Amino acid sequence: MDDLLTIFKALSEETRLRILKLLENGELCVCDLVASLDMSQPKVSFHLNVLKESGLIRDRRQGKWTHYRIETADMFRRMLLLSVVEKIDRGIVAGDIARLNGFIGAKPPRPGVIPLKKSGGRCGRC
Repeated sequence: MDDLLTIFKALSEETRLRILKLLENGELCVCDLVASLDMSQPKVSFHLNVLKESGLIRDRRQGKWTHYRIETADMFRRMLLLSVVEKIDRGIVAGDIARLNGFIGAKPPRPGVIPLKKSGGRCGRC
C-alpha cells in the first residue's frame, strides 16, 4: 500500500508530470531538464528525487553528471506512466519542449563523439 501511495504522490505534482512528459522521448541530463523547465537545479533535483524514489524513473551517472530516463522494468509502473503521460496535453509542455530544443540546438557539436540516442540531449559537459 505504501508503494502505491508513493507513486500517486509523485504523480500529483505538475512539475513532475512535466518532467515525465519530457522524458517520454528518451534520456535527458539534469542540465537539459533545468534549461527546459526554466527552474533552479536544486528544485529540479528535488522533483527528480521524488520520481526516482517512487520507482518511476532511473538515473545513470556519467562522470559528475546524472542522466534520467523513465523506468521500464516494472510493468505496472510502465503502464501507469503510459496512461498518465498520454493524458498530458502537449500544449501544456510546449514551452518546455521549445526551451529544450533551443538548449540542445545551441550546444556546439563535439567532434568525434557519436551520440548514444538520437532523442536525448547532451550538454557540453556530459
